Amino acid sequence: MKRDNTVKLAVTAVFMAILILQTFVPNIGYIRILPAIPAITTIPLTVAIYGSLLNPCYGTVFGLFWGLTRLVVAYTQPGDMVSLLLFRNPVISLVPSILAGLFPSLITKYFQQKNLPVKKWVYVLNGAVTSLTNTGLVITLASLFFMRNPQILLSNIGNFTAGMPLFIVLLVSLGMNGLVEAIFTAIVTPIVVTPLHYIMKRA
Repeated sequence: MKRDNTVKLAVTAVFMAILILQTFVPNIGYIRILPAIPAITTIPLTVAIYGSLLNPCYGTVFGLFWGLTRLVVAYTQPGDMVSLLLFRNPVISLVPSILAGLFPSLITKYFQQKNLPVKKWVYVLNGAVTSLTNTGLVITLASLFFMRNPQILLSNIGNFTAGMPLFIVLLVSLGMNGLVEAIFTAIVTPIVVTPLHYIMKRA
C-alpha cells in the first residue's frame, strides 16, 4: 500500500511539472492561432492521461491545479483579451478544469468496479470527455456570467452579426478550438496511457 502511494505521488509530481511547463513555456501548452481567440491548449491531453491513470480524488486535485495555473496566467500573462476576461473569473477558471480532471478518473473507475476490461476505446472516450467538458463548461459559464453585458466579450472576439446571442458566438469561436482539442486528445490519450498503465502496474 505504501509503495502504491509512493508511485502515485511520484506520477503526480511528474505530471504537475509537465503542466507547469505547458502553462508557462510559450507554444507548448497554449498554441495561439488567431490573436483574438483563446489559444488551442494541449493541457487537456495531460489531464486526460493523468485522470485515466489515477483515481477520482487525484484527478479532481489535478484538475484544481490546472484551474489555479489558468487563473495565475490570466492575471500575469494573458495572451488575449478574451482569455483575460474569461479566466480572471475563478469560477470559469476552476470549475471546468476540476470536472475535466474528475470525469476521466470516474470513467476508468466505473469500468474497474464493474470488472470490465479497460480497453483503448475507454481511453479515447476519456480524452474526448476531458476536452469537451472543459470547452463546454467554459462556453456555458461565460454565457451566464456575461449575459447582462455581452458586448464586453463580443467587442473582443471578432466580426459577428449584430444581435447574435453570446452563447452562439462563443460556440462558434471557441467551439472550433474545442473540436480540434477533443480530436487530438482522444487520439493521443490511449497511445500514451496504455504503456504508462502497464509500467505503473509493474512498479
